[in-house]
Amino acid sequence: MDCPLSQKEALITIYSICQQNSEASEYFREIGGLRFINDLAKSSIHCVVKEAALFTLGIIIESNVYCQQSLCTSALFEDLILVLINKDSGVNLKRMSVYVILVLVSNNKYGQTYVRETGCIGLLLQLFRTTLSTSEMNLSDENTYQSYQLWSSVCSTLCACVNNPQNDNQSICCAVFPYAKEWLESCTEPEIVRPICSFVGLTVANNSTVQKYFVSVGGLDTLAKVLNKLMHDSCISQSSTKLAVVVTKTLDACIANDSAMGGTLAKYHTVSELLNLLSNDTLDTGEKMSIILTIGHCTEVCGKNFFFFLTLF
Repeated sequence: MDCPLSQKEALITIYSICQQNSEASEYFREIGGLRFINDLAKSSIHCVVKEAALFTLGIIIESNVYCQQSLCTSALFEDLILVLINKDSGVNLKRMSVYVILVLVSNNKYGQTYVRETGCIGLLLQLFRTTLSTSEMNLSDENTYQSYQLWSSVCSTLCACVNNPQNDNQSICCAVFPYAKEWLESCTEPEIVRPICSFVGLTVANNSTVQKYFVSVGGLDTLAKVLNKLMHDSCISQSSTKLAVVVTKTLDACIANDSAMGGTLAKYHTVSELLNLLSNDTLDTGEKMSIILTIGHCTEVCGKNFFFFLTLF
C-alpha cells in the first residue's frame, strides 16, 4: 500500500491504542508489529510516514519495557543517526528520531551504552551546539520555534543519557559546558535556562571530576550571576522566582561533592541571595528544602560564605 495519508492514519490509530497501555504494546510486539513499523520508518519515501512511524515506535517503547529491550540495538541507533545526518531530513523528522533515542536510553544502561558506542551521543552534542543560535530567540517565528523544539528535545535526551544509571556519558557530555555557559550568559528566558540547568545538573551529579571541569570553564560563576539577575527580576515576576529555584538546584549539584568549590560563590553574595529566596512565601516546602540544602553546601567549608551567613543574624 503506497498511500501515505492512509498509512499515517493507521499509525495514529496504533499509537493511540498503545499509548500508556503496556499490554497492548506487548501484544503488538508479539505479533511482529514493532519490526514492521521499524521497517516502514526506514523504507518509506514519504516524510509524513517516517515521522508517524518513528513517533509510534517511541510511544510503544515508552509504554513497555519489553518493547524497549526488543528495539534497543546498535542497529536502530545507527539507523537514527542516518536520519539525523541526512541533509534532506526536516526538523520534525529529526525531532522524532531524537524522541526515539530518548525513550531508548531512559533508565536503560544498555541504551546509554549503545548511544555512546555508536557515536550517537556525539551527534546529539553537535545538535546541542548548532541547532539554535543565541541570536535566534524569537520563538514567535515558526522556523525558529521548530528549531527550538528540536534543541529542547536534544537537551532532554542528553539528560536521559547521563542519568539513572550515571555513567561515562557524563564525561563525554561535559564537552559542551562552554556552550551551555554561553547560553546562560546571553539569555535568561525560562525556555533556555530550564533545559540547560537540567542538563548541567544531571551531568555533574555525583561526579566530582565533571563538577570541577564545570567550575574551571566559569560555569559556576555564570550560574551565580544568573541567580543574581533572577533575584533582581523576582521583585516584579513570579516566574523569575521559580526559575531562581531551578538555578539553585543546579548550583547545589555542582558543589555537592566538593563544598570547597562553593568558595567561588562568595564574591557573588550567593548565600545572601539564597536567604532572600528562602523568605519568599510563594515557595513550597520542597523548594525551600532545596534552598536550605544549597546554603548548607555553600557554608560547609567556605569561611567567607559561613562568615557572611553569620553576619545576617
